[in-house]
Amino acid sequence: MRNMRMPMARRRAMAVVAAVLLAGAVAACGNSDTGSGGDGGDDGKLVLGFSQVGAESGWRTANTNSIKEAATEAGIELKFDDAQQKQENQIKAIRNYIQQKVDVIAFSPVVESGWDTVLKEAKDAGIPVILTDRAVDSADKSLYKTFLGSDFVKEGRLSGEWLVENKKDATGDVNIVELQGTTGSAPANDRKKGFAEAIAADPKLKVIASQSGDFTRAGGKQVMEQFLKAHPKIDVLFAHNDDMGLGALEAITAAGKEPGKDITIITIDAVKDGMQALADGKFNFIAECSPLLGPQLMDLAKKVHAGEEVPPRIETEETTFTQEQAKEALPNRKY
Repeated sequence: MRNMRMPMARRRAMAVVAAVLLAGAVAACGNSDTGSGGDGGDDGKLVLGFSQVGAESGWRTANTNSIKEAATEAGIELKFDDAQQKQENQIKAIRNYIQQKVDVIAFSPVVESGWDTVLKEAKDAGIPVILTDRAVDSADKSLYKTFLGSDFVKEGRLSGEWLVENKKDATGDVNIVELQGTTGSAPANDRKKGFAEAIAADPKLKVIASQSGDFTRAGGKQVMEQFLKAHPKIDVLFAHNDDMGLGALEAITAAGKEPGKDITIITIDAVKDGMQALADGKFNFIAECSPLLGPQLMDLAKKVHAGEEVPPRIETEETTFTQEQAKEALPNRKY
């Protein structure tokens, strides 16, 4: 009698074919790990990829916390990356977000230049981009939907205008040293520009030294130590953020000078530590730059994902502080 059983080798071959066909059918239904490129995450949530500059200051920490908290409150799935102040890390993160097919990409650029290629990649993938806190210098404005942040030129100008008024009765040259932010960054470029334009109104106000402290407390201390050694007469310090100013306080005190009296100190940001230094009379003036951009960013992410028109630039509302104003504001300060 003939044996009707199928040979073992043939049965195995058919099992392999069946498995391949089944895998193909599953793949055709979509890969849940890559997202849907505009339809939200697996649970229907809008997916936002955000690349942060780093954690170089108290301001940046408050900014990161605001974004994370606001995403949770808005029901948005946040993919967060810390670039550690390196542009190449941010470009890599943005490309990862493109591969993951997130719904919206937002980032705070480390520097202004060098973004066109990766932003075009996001545009070609149909993923809208939002700039937060810092701008880019791209000539093609279609590469991003909007910019959300402060007017850095205005912050520098307000700082300079206060100094012009404060030193209007001074006799002789007023020597100013400047602690710049990260070289090539929008806030460093713009704050320097606004300050220079404002103090040009009084020729006795002279910037005798200007150098980057990279927006860090350690950098501010180190550069201020160099300034103090190189320049016996320093009347004013203009620091592009509170953290560099706070670092400079240590150097000034160690040099036997009294901050706020022997050297007038102007900073930007108005974080709690800076406001406390102002209230204590160690700083003399602060122009505010609010880090609490999270709620506005989540609102914008939802709008651009829905295809709604948004303004090309959205500025945050900010103010300035003197010593008495800092004392009044400190008890209710959120950052």
